Amino acid sequence: MTGEFEIDGSGFLPLREVVYDALRKAILKEKLKPGERLMENTIALKLGVSRTPVREAIRMLADEGLVVLIPRRGAQVAQISRQELLDVLEIRESLDGLAVVLCCQRITPEQEELLDEAERAFRDSIGKSIAEIAEKDIVFHDAIYTASGNRKLVQILNNLREQMYRFRLEYLKQIRDFDEVADEHGKITAAIHAKDIQAAVSCIREHIEKQIETIGRTLPE
Repeated sequence: MTGEFEIDGSGFLPLREVVYDALRKAILKEKLKPGERLMENTIALKLGVSRTPVREAIRMLADEGLVVLIPRRGAQVAQISRQELLDVLEIRESLDGLAVVLCCQRITPEQEELLDEAERAFRDSIGKSIAEIAEKDIVFHDAIYTASGNRKLVQILNNLREQMYRFRLEYLKQIRDFDEVADEHGKITAAIHAKDIQAAVSCIREHIEKQIETIGRTLPE
């Protein structure tokens, strides 16, 4: 199937869950844009399902805040909220700080190599598409999360990352100097290699505080 989104037929989830997952991914990756109307008939036709699981999936997305239901107008993708993004970044500042502390204490030689590879891959992505830069940024931070050795923390951060994805793209559009971001990644990596917890926490907080500053300065209320 071609179009803005597609259904994952693997597994044995209820159909509403499958439709929900397809729509959610399309929203997070901005294949469905903020403010775009969600027409049940059109979605059902594209996904090859009836309107009932589509309607149920849209309600689930509304409960999550990714969709808004407007009387007499139907459903549409929720607009990007600057305050919501700032709220998420504030949470990330604390959780990423914990992740680098644990990473300094627990990272293995193999994980250090993966972190180095992720840092280089991000730098190599500069000049390519925003989507590719975003993916390499995710890989870099995931390398830190995994090396923390705390599965529950990784789970929380991964859930937060999914909520962040469409905001991450919007943030990256505002960046003027990706080399500066790559340098920040380099400082974080060097601190982790040195097992310098204080420096690692300082670098990761500075990294995220710059994102907060950029969002506050560039995105409208």
